[in-house]
Amino acid sequence: VHLVESGGGLVQAGGSLRLSCAASGSTFSINGMAWYRQAPGKQRELVASINSGGSSTYYADSVKGRFTISRDNAKNTITMYLQMNSLKPEDTAVYYCNAPPYWGQGTQVTVSS
Repeated sequence: VHLVESGGGLVQAGGSLRLSCAASGSTFSINGMAWYRQAPGKQRELVASINSGGSSTYYADSVKGRFTISRDNAKNTITMYLQMNSLKPEDTAVYYCNAPPYWGQGTQVTVSS
C-alpha cells in the first residue's frame, strides 16, 4: 500500500485547507484510516480517524467542530480527506496519513497568526 498526502500549505489563522490522502496498491487490505500530526518538538498525535465504511469517526478534542474527516472508497483506490476550517497557529504541523501499518510521507500545514 502506498499513501500520498497532498493539500498542505501556508494559510492565515481562520482560514481553511483540505488535505487528501490517496491510497494505492493493495487497498483491499485497508480498514480504518486516520490523520496524525506532529509539530516541532512534540510527539505525533492522532487528529481524526474513520472506519472502513466511513460511518464512524473520531476527533481529538483540539479539532472537534473545526475538522471533518471523510473517505471515498473507489474500486482500486481509496482517498481520505481532512477538511480543516477555522485554522489556528497551533494547528501548524506535519500531517500524516495512516492506514495501519502504512504511513504517508506527510504534508506541511503552516498557519500564520
